[in-house]
Amino acid sequence: MNDSPESRNVIDSGGTPDTTLPIVVYALFLAGIVTGGLTMLVGVVIAYVYRGQNPHWFDEHYRYQIRTFWLAVLYFAISGLLMLVLIGFVTWLVVIVWLVVRCVKGIKRLQEHREPENVDAWLI
Repeated sequence: MNDSPESRNVIDSGGTPDTTLPIVVYALFLAGIVTGGLTMLVGVVIAYVYRGQNPHWFDEHYRYQIRTFWLAVLYFAISGLLMLVLIGFVTWLVVIVWLVVRCVKGIKRLQEHREPENVDAWLI
């Protein structure tokens, strides 16, 4: 119940957090399409390191990014297995579209200073 200015988070009292780092993580995820996932690995490490240090809506983006990474690993692995029956090439493209849509939606919500929608969703 202590509502003094000293007890408030610095972010809440002055302005909004710098959104550059989460945007970089989203960009690393998108670059992962070209690099075979290497930059996605760097992005998820950044998300793990910086989560929990910001307001709730901001930390939800890191949680969204971490979840996007692990779901992408799962979906790409399933697509890789399905390539044995040739349908994997189609599912691989679907996963790439899914990844792009999730990243674009995340960047849009981040620029609005709002948490991403459906953080726990398996699809979009």
